[in-house]
Amino acid sequence: MNLKTHAETPIYTGLDHYSKSGIIHFDVPGHKKNPASPIAEAFGERIALLDANSTKELDILSNPTGIINKAERLMAEAYGSDYAFMLVNGSTFGVLTMIMSACGPKDKIIMPRNVHKSAVNGVILSGALPVFIDPEIDPEYGITNGITYNAVKEAIKENPDGKGIFLINPTYFGTVSDLKAIVKLAHRHGIPVLVDEAHGSHFPFHPDLPEAAMSLGADMSTVSIHKTGGSLTQSSVLLVNEGLISKEKVRSIVNLMQTTSASYLLLASLDLTRKNLVINGNKIWGELLLLCEKAKTKIRKIPGLSVISRDDYVNGKEIYDYDDTKLVVKVNELGLTGFEVYDLFKTKYNIQLELAEAYVVLAITGPGDTEDNLTLLVNAFKDLSREYYGKKPPFRIPISGLFERPKTVVAPRDAFYGVKKSVPIREASGEISGESIMIYPPGIPLVIPGERLTDQIIEHYNFYIEQNCMIMNDDGNAKFIKVLGE
Repeated sequence: MNLKTHAETPIYTGLDHYSKSGIIHFDVPGHKKNPASPIAEAFGERIALLDANSTKELDILSNPTGIINKAERLMAEAYGSDYAFMLVNGSTFGVLTMIMSACGPKDKIIMPRNVHKSAVNGVILSGALPVFIDPEIDPEYGITNGITYNAVKEAIKENPDGKGIFLINPTYFGTVSDLKAIVKLAHRHGIPVLVDEAHGSHFPFHPDLPEAAMSLGADMSTVSIHKTGGSLTQSSVLLVNEGLISKEKVRSIVNLMQTTSASYLLLASLDLTRKNLVINGNKIWGELLLLCEKAKTKIRKIPGLSVISRDDYVNGKEIYDYDDTKLVVKVNELGLTGFEVYDLFKTKYNIQLELAEAYVVLAITGPGDTEDNLTLLVNAFKDLSREYYGKKPPFRIPISGLFERPKTVVAPRDAFYGVKKSVPIREASGEISGESIMIYPPGIPLVIPGERLTDQIIEHYNFYIEQNCMIMNDDGNAKFIKVLGE
């Protein structure tokens, strides 16, 4: 890879030049880069100057031939893919595009049940029929991990007409399946592999991180560069290896749904971040991995706590590899739920963790973290242990019940567009859901349209309500759910 070439930032450089050219604007946006505008006064004149509309000089995202085209070619090279599509609608849009590029109405797509809501939405929009694989469960930490090669092999055997396999690399908690073997298996059957790599945008840039999807031969991958790479929130990239899915098909799906008013602030942030990842990524993640291991060593010594580390956790199956930049800390031995610890960290220590589950909390690290930040995190865990450990019994809950997979009764698209009624959640057992309900983060649905609600699922849902989780459903009323029927 030519580092001199990757020192270039076509979009940012072009945008910077354009912003300083003194143009009199009778185009959009409406603030006209006026330094007296509310936007400029609130965020700074520089932000207003860089907020531009597509022009001949700045190229156009839906049909790039200039600086965006050059930036996308550099991005593809950085990630080892044939093509890259810059996205300003987040990785949610990338996931939608992957599924719609591979599947049409009634086509089968094999996927783990712990997918993000965007994958479920992709199934609804495309009309595809999901064939769910149960992810493996870690009962000690109370989390879902990856899927096994054998589980995928069995799913293909039972569904040889499948049009796509959708995988997660890594899961929210950092586990990685045997992607290389699964890709080879899928390709032997002519099935493309689509990878949600939202939390793995850093993988290509250090040898001690898990391998990235594109390097292992996956057909498409969506990477949330803003999550772990350092670009601005909502900026993402869709990567394509041409073969089973054509670049033209992907472009047609992208242009079907992506905005025609792309934010050049987001695009420029992707451009700048790609440069930083290629030139400095090895150093950044080499140092960060050492800081994370140092923090984990300290956390292991804190009474009542344990933490996942790659060397102790990988088993070569559903945990084929592990991303050690994730700090998954088991806290239930303190007599607290992960949700309670999540809230305590914010209110007591002013530390915002990424998410919680019944037994754990998750801290995500990235290129912006420092040794001082990680020290504050470890000290907060120490203080929490001193206050709570041994004061009450460890928190326990039947973990297997939290991960019951609902039975699909109606195709998700049919259920989504079906006639619905709203019923109290306490009365919904036996009904067929007409919507997705989930806690956020992580945004993994407890139930999706077309699945049958059970007593166990409702009990699980009520547990999340009691833990003061953020509930996502159609109308925002956590006491009711839409089900099929009049």
